[in-house]
Amino acid sequence: MIIELKVPTIGESINEVTLSKWLVKDGDVVALDQSLCEFESDKATLEFPAEQSGKISLKVEEDKELKIGDVIATLDTSFAVEAAPKTNDAAQEEKPETKEAEKNTTTTEKPIAQTEEKSATTTEKNITPLAENIAKENKVDINKVSGTGAGGRITKEDVLQFLQQGAGGKEIVAALKRGSRNQREEKVSKLRKTIAKRLVGVKNETAMLTTFNEVDMSAIMAIREKYKATFEKKHGVGLGFMSFFVKACCNALQQFPAVNAYFNEDAVIYNDFCDISIAVSTPKGLVVPVVRNAESMSMAEVELKIKELAVKGRDGVLSLEEMQGGTFTITNGGVFGSLMSTPIINAPQSAILGMHKIQDRPIALNGQVVIRPMMYLALSYDHRIIDGKESVSFLVKVKEQLEKPEQLLFGMDVTELLLEL
Repeated sequence: MIIELKVPTIGESINEVTLSKWLVKDGDVVALDQSLCEFESDKATLEFPAEQSGKISLKVEEDKELKIGDVIATLDTSFAVEAAPKTNDAAQEEKPETKEAEKNTTTTEKPIAQTEEKSATTTEKNITPLAENIAKENKVDINKVSGTGAGGRITKEDVLQFLQQGAGGKEIVAALKRGSRNQREEKVSKLRKTIAKRLVGVKNETAMLTTFNEVDMSAIMAIREKYKATFEKKHGVGLGFMSFFVKACCNALQQFPAVNAYFNEDAVIYNDFCDISIAVSTPKGLVVPVVRNAESMSMAEVELKIKELAVKGRDGVLSLEEMQGGTFTITNGGVFGSLMSTPIINAPQSAILGMHKIQDRPIALNGQVVIRPMMYLALSYDHRIIDGKESVSFLVKVKEQLEKPEQLLFGMDVTELLLEL
């Protein structure tokens, strides 16, 4: 039986996608739920699984612009194969099933040989987008890398380990020695087009200003140094800086609700919850998955959620739901070495906080010049909604909580709370 494989409905308001990559080749025998290709929309990159097992015939090429419902391939289910066995017993039962399948074909052993032959060729593309990007940058032959992911898929860690072991070193040295004046042209992805359109729109449609401050990170760094091992042992995730910033921002957002609001035509929508968008850099562009109701989460819950979203973002498997919404954004340019920047608002939100590199600097403290680990903070905001006083006060509140982490519990000085001041 021949069935058609069509572009599925990916999400609301998405009418077109790009078939960015085939994960199988024409004529491959594929199993049920095996990933066949990657679709790239203006919001995310998604993998498309096989609806049934069978022999696939590709109908469109990579980088093809498609509409929802377009046919991309056909599947001959008479070549059906079982999914990979989960137990040894299932593996032992594979032979009689294979023989039964052979009886139903006109030639013997051909489908099996074809499956084995094709699986050897498709291994070349069984790799996550991030791992593939790292491999290309370092001239690594992915056929020499062993995959430890699901179904033998090559992950980022596999490629990095391959490099650490010295494999591919000669290729890297040779690449560095070569000089080239070649030019290359790459098609702009739908995601990149959408990012460009939205950023230009923000610059043109908002009254964006940026206010700066600096924070002494000594207290936060001391807490991390003292508790990081215990925290990771108990919660299974490292204690990073981001959870401190998320908690500080949530407390400040509840005190300054305009920073947590957005324009909706002739009205301003105020949010009583804090859905914090975390900017994550991926090989295909910047994405901003959302930590929902962050104000009600513990430090460990925030760290676990951020880790989950970051891994999904780098592997290109974030869902549309995980990236939609958000009332306030935090971006950390410090991980790339940025000392100071003016982050751009993530529309339709009204503000974004930029974190930067922690650097030892001399400051005046109690009449003495001392060295402290300092970080510049930048708050870009829409002046149509947020006044200068609110923006500066918000950033000062974030700074105060980070320099006195006990304030993160209640969003204010514990002594003032005790004295009802």
